[in-house]
Amino acid sequence: MIFEMRTYLMKPGTIPQVEEAFATALPGRLKLSPLAGFWRTEVGTLNQIIHVWPYESTAERDRIRAEAVAAKVWPPKIADFVLEMEAKILHPAPFSPNFQPAEHGTCYEFRTYTYNVGAIPKVIANWGPKLPARTAISPLIFAGFTEIGPLNQWVHVWAYKNMGERERLRAQAMSTGVWPPPRAEGVVMQRMQNTFAVPAAFSPLR
Repeated sequence: MIFEMRTYLMKPGTIPQVEEAFATALPGRLKLSPLAGFWRTEVGTLNQIIHVWPYESTAERDRIRAEAVAAKVWPPKIADFVLEMEAKILHPAPFSPNFQPAEHGTCYEFRTYTYNVGAIPKVIANWGPKLPARTAISPLIFAGFTEIGPLNQWVHVWAYKNMGERERLRAQAMSTGVWPPPRAEGVVMQRMQNTFAVPAAFSPLR
């Protein structure tokens, strides 16, 4: 399975119209394949939306997207609001929950780490043993790596009821030694990016 994570930068002040346009178009689009989640950014780069779509393969993705356009059920009518668009194809790690629909709260944390070439298998190996203790504190929503788009990225998504709970639970994980995982020899973290986002009312994850 693959996951397409699409991030759009919208004109300031247009997020309500964008969410309304998505909500209007979604019923037709969901007849073709499911939506994993939809969020608007609250901390980090503002005026962004993030939407994630699962597919069995890139071939299925291409087929379904073509069908959606041919049926005129997609894309939503947001072209006048878009400033930038980015798409990534992500492969889930073996232990990833893979964006399972659920209600977790209003704070979703999207963390993107860029590593040196060849480091991702070592990252997966080091994360696996540490995750049971960490996810006992707060849920992991997804963890995986980029295959198409900016490469050598490790993307992990966490959910919290609110920002206050996030601060408290992260401090708990770190003070007890549960987190973060150790960094293997030869693994170099080159860049870290963090975004907090709020789910839309129609998001399967909220």
